[in-house]
Amino acid sequence: MQDTILFSLPETELNIYSKKNPVEVPVIENKIVTTGRSPNFIRHITFDVTGTGLEGKVRAGQSIGILPPGVDIKGKPHQLRLYSSASPVFGEDGEGKHYSTTVKRLIDENWETGELFLGVCSNYLSSVRTGNKVNITGPSGKRFILPEHPEAFNYLFFATGTGIAPFRGMTKELMARKTTNSVNIIFGCPYRTDLLYADYFQKLDREMSNFNYLVSVSREQIRRDGSRPYVQHQLIDNREILQPILHQPNTLIYVCGLKGMETGIFKTLHRLGMHEYMNFRKGSAEDVTADWTDDHWKKAVKPSERMFVETY
Repeated sequence: MQDTILFSLPETELNIYSKKNPVEVPVIENKIVTTGRSPNFIRHITFDVTGTGLEGKVRAGQSIGILPPGVDIKGKPHQLRLYSSASPVFGEDGEGKHYSTTVKRLIDENWETGELFLGVCSNYLSSVRTGNKVNITGPSGKRFILPEHPEAFNYLFFATGTGIAPFRGMTKELMARKTTNSVNIIFGCPYRTDLLYADYFQKLDREMSNFNYLVSVSREQIRRDGSRPYVQHQLIDNREILQPILHQPNTLIYVCGLKGMETGIFKTLHRLGMHEYMNFRKGSAEDVTADWTDDHWKKAVKPSERMFVETY
């Protein structure tokens, strides 16, 4: 491999608004982005930050904080929740006045009591009507963003679920810059009904020779060996597309979604000998053995400077 191309991250303004000093903004759009048959409720929600300190300041990959009203069972105000921006830095409107996020309504069951559990903030946001106002903070996050001169790099964006949000914003920004380098969305979900923003990515895949949209639908697809597909398997199953890109010195990897998904990607990169994207906390790649557990991988390996991970 050639020497890695050096890069830097742009300066960002952080926490213009804090938990103690939030800003109230209206919701101007709240729409479902899953299909009607989906078992999940995932919404695209847009805020109008016109005239606030956030105008033109939220980068794709950064988060905004939401302060749901009310108090918890202890009588304390509900905790702040962070949601990734799904918009480019210039916003949905092209002027940095409208920023969106992607929210999954959390409906679950308490394993111990069997009682229904509703996520406080996700259900609050999902139910907010257009025109109503919410208290927000931010932006937060200074590493999970595009580098300076982003059009100079290739990208492998690995996402599961609502982890697609920052990559929608990043992709829109890269397309606006008319990048000619390779941009790849590698998205995983259980069912096709949860292929978020699929129309946008499919259109780019058809029209742009430098863009690839690869999906792993784990409960509907089967790989050739009979196993279920997950995002890391795209590096093997679509090797003719992705492996040449991995070998380029100007390629960056971003990972966003469910906690632990990075472990499968680390394992596959190791299998391919692509250690440039990993750092070993102790020892080196030669110390990896066949009996390493997922827990061992989590403790031993972290991303290199060419790999960015944001999981939850």
